[in-house]
Amino acid sequence: MRPITYVRATDTATAVTAVSSDPTSDFLAGGTTEVDLLRQNVMNPRRLVDINDLPLTGIVGTPEGGVRIGALARMSDVAAAPVVRERFPLIAQALELGASPQLRNMASMGGNLLQRVRCSYFRDAESPCNKREPGTGCSAVEGFSRGHAVLGTSEHCIATHPSDVAVALVALDARVHTLGPRGERSYAVDDFFLLPGDAPHREHPMEHGELITEIEVPATPIARHSLYLKVRDRESYEFALVSVAAALSVMDGVIADVRMALGGVATKPWRARRAEDFLIGAATQRNDFAMAARVEMADARPTAMNAFKVELAQRAVVRALDMLCDGNENGAAPGSGSGSPT
Repeated sequence: MRPITYVRATDTATAVTAVSSDPTSDFLAGGTTEVDLLRQNVMNPRRLVDINDLPLTGIVGTPEGGVRIGALARMSDVAAAPVVRERFPLIAQALELGASPQLRNMASMGGNLLQRVRCSYFRDAESPCNKREPGTGCSAVEGFSRGHAVLGTSEHCIATHPSDVAVALVALDARVHTLGPRGERSYAVDDFFLLPGDAPHREHPMEHGELITEIEVPATPIARHSLYLKVRDRESYEFALVSVAAALSVMDGVIADVRMALGGVATKPWRARRAEDFLIGAATQRNDFAMAARVEMADARPTAMNAFKVELAQRAVVRALDMLCDGNENGAAPGSGSGSPT
């Protein structure tokens, strides 16, 4: 048994000071990921600072049409919030497809963004893993890699980012607000997630003791016509093989605006900017959708085990765009089952 000290913070500044002043301390929110890592000896903090009493649970629509979400808002509460379901249906769908009801009732939004990778080599606490022990190597490169990334990889790490809602937030240009030892900061969500490069252990630009306080989603009128499509091996509580967060605006049969991000295929939530650029001004035709998907996946670097993800991602993009063009904004049912999109 390893002794762990537990304290309960009563205000945000105290929580930040408690963790930033001690390199062996860590924040504890819902605990749905952290407790598992503690049990597996992957994480070994000597003190946990419980932040669940902090006033960071708000879900408030802005007059401009956006929404501000407290870092401690539970996933289930955000998914059920009328302002989210009306203005940003892809966020609600991503949350509902992201975990079991029990986990959604416990997990916080900030914790979801900070969850660690689901790579088995990272979590077994024994295999070489550059995320867990920098410089030891990446076991997945030559090992079992069926669920691993094909975009944004490096020779040092090919683990996929596991969050569903982060994919939707990246498509919407959200911002992550924090409070740390140096005061308040704000990050564009796409910059908040770092590619592994030669330092895969560094997943975010935050310093030790920096706390997520709020997620800001700007007004995005196009998001009212959006969906989150998730393809996975089984319908019940499974991580994405491929997912697509998409929003679309069509005028006179031509795409006027599009937002798109991919999950399950990259080392971070992947903004599909190449596909977006290709689609602006294109006709709402399957051939154009397929070409945009091929353009986005052109730099994929698959292993022998996960090469199927390249085609699967292309099919998922086409299906998501087809659904939006058909006026079907409910991405949950088609994306929740097993098998590949047609």
